[in-house]
Amino acid sequence: MYQLHERLAADTLAIGQFSLCDVRLMNDARYPWVILVPRKAGITESYQLKPTEQQQLMTESAFVAEQLGNLVSADKMNVAALGNVVSQLHIHHIARYQSDQSWPAPVWGKGEAVPYHQDEAQAVIAQLTVIFAELLRDGI
Repeated sequence: MYQLHERLAADTLAIGQFSLCDVRLMNDARYPWVILVPRKAGITESYQLKPTEQQQLMTESAFVAEQLGNLVSADKMNVAALGNVVSQLHIHHIARYQSDQSWPAPVWGKGEAVPYHQDEAQAVIAQLTVIFAELLRDGI
């Protein structure tokens, strides 16, 4: 049975669900950052998904990257599945700017996360719910 990894649950905020994935906001206000987590138990790599699920994951990921990038006018969208700390398959979608504190390096291990204030998080989630409405099954 699928269960969200405790680290992902602690570090992210729920936005909603697409057909395959939970959609979550990384609780770090330094970067517009959305994570997709396929709701499949025991999956650590995308090739472990059925071919139709792999296609669905790519569709959902491309959609998030495009919508988020357009919303925040990103210079570059970083899309990655690392899994070195949390092995549960999850895909990061991080809007990057040439002016951000980590550019051009990866964001991992650079500085401390800045959690959203509650009202700020609610506003960001509301914005993302609107732009992701086409694929969201039930917004949270």
